[in-house]
Amino acid sequence: MPAAKDLNRRSRHDPVYRVEGLTKVYGEGDNAVQALRGVDFTVDPGTMVVLLGPSGSGKSTLLNILGGLDHASAGHAWFHDRDLTELDDDALTEYRRRSVGFVFQFYNLVASLTARENVALITEISNDPMDPAEALALVGLDARLDHFPAELSGGEQQRVAIARAIAKRPEVLLCDEPTGALDSQTGTRVLAALDQINRELGTTTFIITHNAVIADIADQVFLFGDGRITGMRHNTTRISPLELSW
Repeated sequence: MPAAKDLNRRSRHDPVYRVEGLTKVYGEGDNAVQALRGVDFTVDPGTMVVLLGPSGSGKSTLLNILGGLDHASAGHAWFHDRDLTELDDDALTEYRRRSVGFVFQFYNLVASLTARENVALITEISNDPMDPAEALALVGLDARLDHFPAELSGGEQQRVAIARAIAKRPEVLLCDEPTGALDSQTGTRVLAALDQINRELGTTTFIITHNAVIADIADQVFLFGDGRITGMRHNTTRISPLELSW
């Protein structure tokens, strides 16, 4: 991505996300479950955000709404000047396609395709994609382009999934427990790839985790509990994932 575009993305003054009173309820009556209970925050472009909290605290529900995969029950979530809660399914699909990359705990790679071919699946439907080899080089896999998933370690497969997510040049990267299935050493490499993408491309990045140590790599940390943000903090200095003590 050209440097000018990176600087322009970081210099924008409007928040990339502005969330007010965001609520999500699953079910009705006695069976209703409140996954989110009035969440409020803003996030500026280029920010690295860690969402920290136990399972069931609302982190994934929030990411699903920000990513256009789910609908809020109440409240608002603006992506720049567009209220995602007002968009229909077609508009949300277009938003996901143009603006959002997803990384999940499980890699969801196509076993019969090489690393390069797995990334190419995304670039074929994108308006301004990276070359798959370029995206894989960004995550340190330039020597593994033509390997199949079965020939890659778990951490390498996750980095292919990250390359696939960034190859369409999304403005936002949403990562749900990207190191949850990995040991600490392998998880560090995955986090280092996400950190590099955030710093070099200016991609606003959200990482869900229950591991408090990971919060030190973020600019902004949201602490979750029982569907609410129970605390926020800004790290004055971000440490490199390579400096984490797991």
